[in-house]
Amino acid sequence: MKTVLAGLILLGASTGSAAFDGQASLQWSQPGAASVSVKPAESVYLTAMPELSAQSVLVFDQASGQSLLEKNASMQTPIASITKLMTAMLVLNAGLPMEESITLTDEDRDTLKGTGSRLAVGSSYTRGQLLHLALIASDNRAAHALGRSYPGGLERFVATMNRTARMLGMKDTVYVEPTGLSSENRSTAMDLAKLADYAHQNFPEIRHISTTGHYNLDGQRVVVQKKRQQPRVYYRSVAFNNTNRLTRMDDWNIGLSKTGFINEAGHCLVMQAQVADRDVIIVLLDATGSNRRAGDAARIKHWLESNSPSHRADSRRPGAART
Repeated sequence: MKTVLAGLILLGASTGSAAFDGQASLQWSQPGAASVSVKPAESVYLTAMPELSAQSVLVFDQASGQSLLEKNASMQTPIASITKLMTAMLVLNAGLPMEESITLTDEDRDTLKGTGSRLAVGSSYTRGQLLHLALIASDNRAAHALGRSYPGGLERFVATMNRTARMLGMKDTVYVEPTGLSSENRSTAMDLAKLADYAHQNFPEIRHISTTGHYNLDGQRVVVQKKRQQPRVYYRSVAFNNTNRLTRMDDWNIGLSKTGFINEAGHCLVMQAQVADRDVIIVLLDATGSNRRAGDAARIKHWLESNSPSHRADSRRPGAART
């Protein structure tokens, strides 16, 4: 059963002024429609809850609306590059041409954390390429350029991020910029489960891009400068890996993914996956390392599988007699 968030419909198929007039780019399909209501955690599990590194956790069953596991799920915390899920959703919702070329400028440099990028200022990329790089490689210049090139500019983009969060029932969420570099971008595991559930149901592009394990940019300009020699220019393919290594593992069936990290937020993960015949949203915020974040996800997966109906039935069957 789809959650009541599926009652929202996206507008803005055109890029005309009516779609970006500061009022709303989303509307309720039914007046007074409610946001996701997460039911209390199930109590039918046979094995103990796993010990997890993340400070805030939610595992949400998309079909039943049931919370399967919670840990500080309503605690507001910085969310780092999980922000880019909302950024991608608004870019796609605006119906902007994916083949349009966008040139990176000094505005797209990270002046908050001083992080680098493999995308050179002055280089041009299509909006579709920048969307891939923001979701797969979590590139901050790509995400900033996407927000900057939104109709009405960055200020209008951030306002639309916050307005959309309110309309999705994300009452404890605030955005101040489109990359997640600012610790003022804050949310809760509960709110991010709503965002991931809605994005998974309504944006096949995000599902496809965010779960791609690798991405190549062909024909990228590379300048090699050696002492006492003229600089030489090469054009080659540049490879990017998904920041969520679980997308490259055969034992995971992932339908949507986004990681994040800044010091204030810790290591974060929002992921839709099918585990033990359930479609679940897994939110992990403020884990103490990328390995522990992946370990938390693996422990949750094992816990769900160990408590699946088929596993419980198998555990009650007597063992086969040996001859």
